[in-house]
Amino acid sequence: MPKTKLKYFNEMSVTFSAVSENEAFARAVAASFISELDPLVSELAEIKTAVSEAVTNCIVHAYRNIPNGSITMLIRLLPDRRVYIKIRDKGCGISNVAQAMEPLFTTAPEEERAGLGFAVMKSFTDRLTVKSSVGKGTALVMEKTLQERLEREDNGSSEANSSAKSRRKPRSGTPMRQ
Repeated sequence: MPKTKLKYFNEMSVTFSAVSENEAFARAVAASFISELDPLVSELAEIKTAVSEAVTNCIVHAYRNIPNGSITMLIRLLPDRRVYIKIRDKGCGISNVAQAMEPLFTTAPEEERAGLGFAVMKSFTDRLTVKSSVGKGTALVMEKTLQERLEREDNGSSEANSSAKSRRKPRSGTPMRQ
């Protein structure tokens, strides 16, 4: 069966070194790019947390004892306010993906790892898929659909109301998006 390409209206890709300092960088890049969709603060926090967990898994597990690893993050903004995030490494790979995705499973118990990375990613996204090849690396895809602006306002969300109240027009230049 041929693969169907996702239709998107904006895309970015960034590759960075698999070092712990870049976990915050990945979160910031994702949040900044996705902000075009004007997400709720809670939606943005969930996406940032999921990205953080994915990148941390690459750093801690994929490149254990492998120097100079890299991580690639691809983000696509899809129709209907969907966000597609793919995070890929070229590390050691996962021999049993189903087992690795079980809550509390960890390959690093001596480091006091909780084994909740995939569970957190899954709980903060609508869809999570993981593909891995031992010795070649892992790619995971997370998708999340953001609430429509009208849904947020109709629900009387205090978050939506407070963010709407806090929007001010700039003193000069282009008016802010509404």
